[in-house]
Amino acid sequence: MKAKLLTQAVGPWPMNTYVVICTETNISAIIDPGSDPDTILAMTEGTKVDKILLTHGHFDHVLALEKVKEATGAPVYLNPVDAEEFDVAFDVALEGGEQLPVGNLLLKAIHTPGHTSGQICFDLGDGRIIVGDTVFVGGPGKTGSAEDFVATMKTMQKIVFTWPDDTLFFPGHGPSGVIGVERLAFDAFVSRGWPEDLQGDVTWN
Repeated sequence: MKAKLLTQAVGPWPMNTYVVICTETNISAIIDPGSDPDTILAMTEGTKVDKILLTHGHFDHVLALEKVKEATGAPVYLNPVDAEEFDVAFDVALEGGEQLPVGNLLLKAIHTPGHTSGQICFDLGDGRIIVGDTVFVGGPGKTGSAEDFVATMKTMQKIVFTWPDDTLFFPGHGPSGVIGVERLAFDAFVSRGWPEDLQGDVTWN
């Protein structure tokens, strides 16, 4: 079955919060409660929230976490590396590779280090993947050092761009994209090469 996926841009940046709903059971999961808890909770109306999934620990992805957790009672899932680095409380550790039931759905956690060391993507199992700040339309997530950018490029080559061309990815900011479209720009970027000290906001162009 296909998950129902709701998207809402929240906060001043803005940041995309997602709600994944199993339509057979009306069980849902919130992904990245970035801001505006009332708006996020309204997205889950008529469902039972049984998980709060965090792609990573950056503050703009967790500003509404405390209030959303208080309202739903749902456990928080996060990679412990990010939990420690960004001081975010969690209940269940994600390392990557876990199968996460949401009603009759089964999401898969995928570890995609680079933007942060503990970043996790959530594969809905139907050709759609919630990618956090792993990759955007036009480029990868921002990195804070040349070492982080190297990690990002390894993630792109070994994970992200091994996904099928028709995979839809849903990032933490901005519009969704298609892997096959991004692959063309990524391959051109790789063929040109890049400086050893490259970091920060990078685009494939």
